[in-house]
Amino acid sequence: MTTAAATGSGGSLGRIGAMLLRYLYLLRSSWPRALELMYWPTLQMVIWGFMSQFLYVNSNYVFRAFGVLLAAVMLWDVLFRGQLGLSISFLEEMWARHLGHLFVTPLRPFEWVAALLSMGLVRVVIGVVPAALLAIVLYHYSIFSLGLPLIAFFVVLLAMGWALGLAICGMILRHGMGAESLAWLAVFTLSPVSAVYYPVTILPHWLQYVAWALPSTYVFEGMRAVLFQHLFRGDYLATAALLDLILLALGSSVFFLALRGARRRGALLQMGE
Repeated sequence: MTTAAATGSGGSLGRIGAMLLRYLYLLRSSWPRALELMYWPTLQMVIWGFMSQFLYVNSNYVFRAFGVLLAAVMLWDVLFRGQLGLSISFLEEMWARHLGHLFVTPLRPFEWVAALLSMGLVRVVIGVVPAALLAIVLYHYSIFSLGLPLIAFFVVLLAMGWALGLAICGMILRHGMGAESLAWLAVFTLSPVSAVYYPVTILPHWLQYVAWALPSTYVFEGMRAVLFQHLFRGDYLATAALLDLILLALGSSVFFLALRGARRRGALLQMGE
């Protein structure tokens, strides 16, 4: 019996196997693609496992959790949209194979970065403000009740998103479109240790050190202090701002070094879909 006949309709198991092998080679050659397969199930398990553990030992929290969880979701979206908004604007240039065209103009790299940061802010406002207004209509909850601390939380999370976005764009410049999925994956890696939905104390002791190294942790701990204790932690804000400056310096360094390397290799004209 021929291979074609084995499929029952004139197909070829050999060709099917060849295409499967092609996709397996693609998966093997790109660690971000392989990471993405295990990423989401593991992340969901970790986040909601910690959340369940916290609610189990703090049942009284449930009665006060509604506003806290809504505020946490919307503030987290500031970080996510800030990073993704910058990354998407960058990726749109790569998808259109437009990077080479940009740099035959008088455009300077820092000017491009300033435009990317600005677009990140625009995307955050477009994404988050309607959701905040809708929460007032649907749930009679206003995140604006946080008052002036909300502005500080917004700025800290936006700056952290910018820093992550710059670093991710730099990695895409260095490793090509195979690293594109990092634009969607990277920020969610930090959510379990950013104390978004539960306090830092619920984390394992060794993981708390990691959490306190992130600006986002200070924002969400500060948010709960405002909502539960009506107390604004200025020390949290100062620490978060300092960490943001460090992250922005690192993210900018990764981006500009990767951009310089891509220009020297002549890779800007080759990058795209």
